[in-house]
Amino acid sequence: MKNWLEELRKLRGIRQEELAAALEVSRQTIGSLENGRYNPSIILAFKIARFFAMRIEEIFIYEEGQIDEK
Repeated sequence: MKNWLEELRKLRGIRQEELAAALEVSRQTIGSLENGRYNPSIILAFKIARFFAMRIEEIFIYEEGQIDEK
């Protein structure tokens, strides 16, 4: 899943550590989200959207055919 997290964070002058603290996750989690190595839980996605005062779908871009089969 693609996202605008890194762009939004940098645009607002927020460090990964600051965002991680606000969301109560590790800096590594933020890095993994930004690099697309990790998809957030629905709860974390809501927290991120609330932090940036945006809708989830404005931050995270779902691409058809991207469903993980586990």
